[in-house]
Amino acid sequence: DLQTPGRYGRVIITSFRKANMLDQHHTDLILKLHSAVTRIQVQRPGFNYTFAHICILNNDKTCIVDDIVHVLEELKAARSSNRTNFAITYPITHLKDGREVYNGHQLGGVTVHSKDRVKSAEAIQLTYYLQAINSLNDMVAEKWESIFCDTVELFQKSNRKVKMYPFTSSSLKEDFQKTSRVSERYLITSLVLVVTLAILCCSMQDCVRSKPWLGLLGLLTVTLATLTAAGIINLTGGKYNSTFLGIPFVMLGHGLYGTFEMLSSWRKTREDQHVKERTAAVFADSMLSFSLTTAMYLVTFGIGASPFTNIEAARIFCCNSCIAIFFNYLYVLSFYGSSLVFTGYIENNYQHSIFCRKVPKPEVLQEKPAWYRFLLTARFSEDTDDSEETNTYESHLLVWFLKRYYCDWITNTYVKPFVVLFYLVYISFALMGYLQVSEGSDLSNIVATATRTIEYTTAQQKYFSNYSPVIGFYIYESIEYWNTSVQEDVLEYTKGFVRISWFESYLNYLRKLNISTGLPKKNFTDMLRNSFLKTPQFAHFSEDIIFSKKYNNEVDVVASRMFLVAKTMETKREELYDLLETLRKLSLTSKVKFIVFNPSFVYMDRYASSVGAPLQNSCISALFLLFFSAFLVADSLINVWLTLTVASVEFGVIGFMTLWKVELDCISVLCLIYGINYTIDNCAPLLSTFVLGKEFTRTKWVKNALEVHGVAILQSYLCYIVGLIPLAAVPSNLTRTLFRCLFLIALVTFFHCFAILPVILTFLPPSKKKRKEKKNPENREEIECVEMVDMDSTRVVDQITTV
Repeated sequence: DLQTPGRYGRVIITSFRKANMLDQHHTDLILKLHSAVTRIQVQRPGFNYTFAHICILNNDKTCIVDDIVHVLEELKAARSSNRTNFAITYPITHLKDGREVYNGHQLGGVTVHSKDRVKSAEAIQLTYYLQAINSLNDMVAEKWESIFCDTVELFQKSNRKVKMYPFTSSSLKEDFQKTSRVSERYLITSLVLVVTLAILCCSMQDCVRSKPWLGLLGLLTVTLATLTAAGIINLTGGKYNSTFLGIPFVMLGHGLYGTFEMLSSWRKTREDQHVKERTAAVFADSMLSFSLTTAMYLVTFGIGASPFTNIEAARIFCCNSCIAIFFNYLYVLSFYGSSLVFTGYIENNYQHSIFCRKVPKPEVLQEKPAWYRFLLTARFSEDTDDSEETNTYESHLLVWFLKRYYCDWITNTYVKPFVVLFYLVYISFALMGYLQVSEGSDLSNIVATATRTIEYTTAQQKYFSNYSPVIGFYIYESIEYWNTSVQEDVLEYTKGFVRISWFESYLNYLRKLNISTGLPKKNFTDMLRNSFLKTPQFAHFSEDIIFSKKYNNEVDVVASRMFLVAKTMETKREELYDLLETLRKLSLTSKVKFIVFNPSFVYMDRYASSVGAPLQNSCISALFLLFFSAFLVADSLINVWLTLTVASVEFGVIGFMTLWKVELDCISVLCLIYGINYTIDNCAPLLSTFVLGKEFTRTKWVKNALEVHGVAILQSYLCYIVGLIPLAAVPSNLTRTLFRCLFLIALVTFFHCFAILPVILTFLPPSKKKRKEKKNPENREEIECVEMVDMDSTRVVDQITTV
């Protein structure tokens, strides 16, 4: 009868050896457990609450307990009196007081004889419902639930031949938040690994041009933005949940790439320029694309944080992500930009990149020990001629690898066919997975692994999935119950269900009686009212019909209800969702107005909307961004290529995600939305550089795009993957889904950036025509340079150029 799940304690009792739980030993054991549970006391100042004080009451003011307890008590009494004619039928059985009771959710793993007589049952489930009508009552009930779990676990230790799975209304929430606690040391490990690799990625043998501090400060920028967002959420009364574990990785992918891209732009500037000019060139080169991708993140997650999203966890996640990305953009402009200027002055003054000490000249270093010379290795400007000046940063390992080896290899004529073949294999496997995609419907996918929720849901699915939850069938209009056609309609709508309401059986009886006697409306309703109010057999279900009196003392039936249970397959969880949708569609098209409800439908609706709402928001944001970017990009082909790349990446991620046993639930859909942004983050600069390039061949511009942006992509990818690896070891299904989705997004995007796009762009549009612009003799420039030189040094510290 409950309209909400409320407070409750539930336990599944089964045996390790698949024994019959209805034999004498296990029956006595279960009744003993029931007695122990009802004696639980919650101590409060001045009073001790027991189950009798906080239970939900029956019509006769006694506690409502599962009917299986009465069945077991009658079974025990029959054995004590040596009666052999006592039989239990499934899924509906009869008690000695004449009542029919439904036991489909209380007996599990049932083996039956003929005529549904139970031969054995492998599991039994007991449920204890509690009142939560006010704050004190709710607090006592919550404490009772905690003691209930302890009592069951203590009972389990003293009876090791049986296995018990306790579960309460608080278990899901507690196990969901447990992910944060079990993830702490893994996240610390991830942070240490990312810091180490970020420093290494920004280091090189040249102690002056190396930038290890910028790697650390770039990660610090991302961390500050994440902490700022978390502080704002806490100060504004936001609720923390375990989905926030994904926010640092969202920031890591976006924030680190922006800082690495700025460092890559710094390496392209001329060393003889002043720090101000080099910094201006860096911001002009990298901040436009970074600003556009930041705006894209804000729009995407902003729509997710809007009232259009009806999942609170997803809305808070998107809100937190928006705040973090916004502050990350501000911190990159201010904090990281200032750090870049500071390290630029250190470089211009030939100071050590770590110790900030002046690096001595080579002739001075010759007199020092080998280890000293190794730590202070640097190239001075006077040691290089003009042809070598632009290559001073090539000693960086990643720059050297891309420019000297990888760019030539990936654009080689003999390599391209293998890359295309590999892409076709990728599409084939992605399609195979895409055709098998399924929506996530298991609540255990969002909790830690070694928890009560996992154990209970596994046992519940194994033993008690033959029947759906009890579905309330509510007729909320005054229909002509005396009309035989209406009666047939009502019975037709409930065809195929197990009826567990007396009203339905009684309606069927009245239908037959009405047909045989031709009772008019008044006689029919009078008999219906009198039967329910005066007949003891039906009085228990008197609230299943609501009567109202009219002005002439005529009685009418205002509303009625019956309870139904559907037969489901043990391996088909989706059947319950199909059942819900079928009943709702039927309620809209039927002649009789009715609604169907069960508290578990709330979870089903949440899971249905957890996939649909984020996908809808992502489509809206994608269309908005395509429209918005059409006015900002210099060439429409950039949008075309970017759209195709995002579609290819998302298609592959969904396919491989399915093959990796990841369902399409709230977490995975949020990751897919982030995947759109992550792909654009990494692929947009490559495509923009290629499409806007003129004069040279396609292959030349592919190499140029990889040389310019490849290092930043590779650096951020390595740091991102290293940060994700510890997440795979967290004992939680939520983090498992998070790791698999984010890992696939990073891997597939990297595959497109460094293999698919460089090959496909060499033989697909846009075309690159060699063009030589005619030199106009009238357009000449007169350049005057005035250099201001520090007399104590050979270094140019300022330069004024007049054109």
